[in-house]
Amino acid sequence: MKRTFFIALLSVVAFSVSGQAPDLLDIKIGQMILIGMPKAEVDLLVLDEVRKGKVGALIFFEKNIPNKPNAFAAVKSMTWTYQKAASIPLFICIDQEGGKVNRLKEKYGFTKSVTAASLGKSRSLDSVAFYAEATAATLAGLGFNVNFAPVVDLAITQNTVIFKPERAYSAHEDTVAMMAAEVVKQHRRFGVITSLKHFPGHGSSKEDTHFGVADVTNTWNERELKPYKQLIDNGMADAVMSAHIVNKNLDAKGYPGTLSKDILDGILRKQLGFNGVVFSDDMQMHAISKNFGLEESIKLAINAGVDVLCFSNNIAGSDERTVDKVHAIIKKLVASGEIKPERIDESFQRIVQLKSRIGNKDVSAYKAEIAKLQNQVKLQQETVEVKIKEEVKDEPKEEPASKKKKRKKS
Repeated sequence: MKRTFFIALLSVVAFSVSGQAPDLLDIKIGQMILIGMPKAEVDLLVLDEVRKGKVGALIFFEKNIPNKPNAFAAVKSMTWTYQKAASIPLFICIDQEGGKVNRLKEKYGFTKSVTAASLGKSRSLDSVAFYAEATAATLAGLGFNVNFAPVVDLAITQNTVIFKPERAYSAHEDTVAMMAAEVVKQHRRFGVITSLKHFPGHGSSKEDTHFGVADVTNTWNERELKPYKQLIDNGMADAVMSAHIVNKNLDAKGYPGTLSKDILDGILRKQLGFNGVVFSDDMQMHAISKNFGLEESIKLAINAGVDVLCFSNNIAGSDERTVDKVHAIIKKLVASGEIKPERIDESFQRIVQLKSRIGNKDVSAYKAEIAKLQNQVKLQQETVEVKIKEEVKDEPKEEPASKKKKRKKS
């Protein structure tokens, strides 16, 4: 009894020790998860998740910007605190397109921004460069290293998601590509990564994927791929964000772009030759969350080619998604073979490669750090195993029942 109890106790210790230092698969999965925070201050739960390596990216919305005339120092303190807690640098992300999609507003003490459409109408690359430089310098100063911009959708239909908020530079693909390249160029000067969006094109939609399915089968035009092709060919695509649009001409099963292997792996990767990081648009937008279960959507997205899954917890009417739940689902899908380990490895390599551009370490340094962590786990487990063997060896052996009976009779 004593022996069994002691072995069980040490097994629990072994489990808790290894739980503090995650295995390599845990680290890889954590790098694939992007989450939003609940408020305009450091959240202790999120900070703990960052420290444990359960999450590799954070996104800020306006609700995370302190409501005061000069919020710069407060925002900088938040990003710095989260970044300092991470062993592998975090992607600290924001949608700072300018105009209406603008988290860093003038009322919080930040510089004025203008819409993409107004810049497109001006036909001035100098104006594009001026506002992109101001945005990138602000983001870098605040500790942001990823801007989910520029939008390279074409202003094809007068929809409420791209056209009316003036998020597209133009209806002409060459103009969009030229202006987007200038935005990328200015962000790179300040070490800020950009993400082209929304692939394979949201400008022809009539519906908003925040609220439901947007089927572009009959409205999408192949011209919508041209800005991506030009920017990828010219080495101006740091990352790409997927769209949740449905296009049955591109995916016969009718999967949204984010969940479609035909669209992401087939068109973006193979046809256009992009091998960088793919961020999903928010997985809690209703086009996904109201039509696919959490596990199914995660499985489809990763197998389609998404590298970083975004769960903003910022969409009204969507269930909150915790890091633990998402992490556990991905790990379970790998264990069951529904997601191949090689697929996780692909994403991890892309993520680390991109992160090597924002941190002070190159890819080999990250790999060395991860190897060190693995060795630490191995040593801790070996120590526990030795303790178990020693306790078992030192414990007095129990007399066989047959000997006990003989001694009783005598």
